[in-house]
Amino acid sequence: MMGHSHALSGAAVWLAVTPALMALPGILAHPELATVTGTVLTPPELVAGAVICAGAAMLPDLDHPSATIAQTFGPATWLLSKGVNFVSGGHRHATHSLLFAVFAGVGTHLLVQRYPIGRDIMVVLMIGLALRAVGIGVPGHTITSALVNMALTAGLFVTFHMMGVTYSWLGFAIGVGCLVHVIGDCLTERGCPVLWPIKGRWLLPFDIGIKTGKTFEKQILGPVLSVAVLVLLCLRLMPA
Repeated sequence: MMGHSHALSGAAVWLAVTPALMALPGILAHPELATVTGTVLTPPELVAGAVICAGAAMLPDLDHPSATIAQTFGPATWLLSKGVNFVSGGHRHATHSLLFAVFAGVGTHLLVQRYPIGRDIMVVLMIGLALRAVGIGVPGHTITSALVNMALTAGLFVTFHMMGVTYSWLGFAIGVGCLVHVIGDCLTERGCPVLWPIKGRWLLPFDIGIKTGKTFEKQILGPVLSVAVLVLLCLRLMPA
């Protein structure tokens, strides 16, 4: 899938299922689980979560240095992408698996608990990835696009802070976003090594997978996901 499809699907899934998942600790009579899912989301946290999950849905593609997403913050994210590509074994390998989604979610959760500066770095990266994925930038101008992205990312980060967003759910959002990416790529013609390091790719049978960047994704899937995000956002923020 293309970047905007991943990002929009991440935001849509967050808005669709997160309120119910946040209620699970109380339903299951295990309040300690709230340290993983976070507390009941306020409207600012719901919006911030949608942005973070959209960015996290791009995180597995940091294994692709040639992708637009690797240019989010200029040389910084390009070097990060080169490192991820080397460690993971190339594009659509280790980072496109259930193991990576769990690792990213749990790792971020532990980071949030112990290192506030690490939490802030993750939040900034996820906001930047989300903005870049939906097309924020200047076509053909990598450095200018990176500067625009940095300015908007900083603005959103400060806004969320001023609105009292706590990010207790950050690891949960990262894990969900990465999982959404893996599922999305399993619906394409190339599939994903879901059970990595076990060999074999999961994909739709009979060559009916979504063709990345082709007519269906650009003219049907993208608009449908955009409308879904807007509708779900309105429903979630609508007064009861």
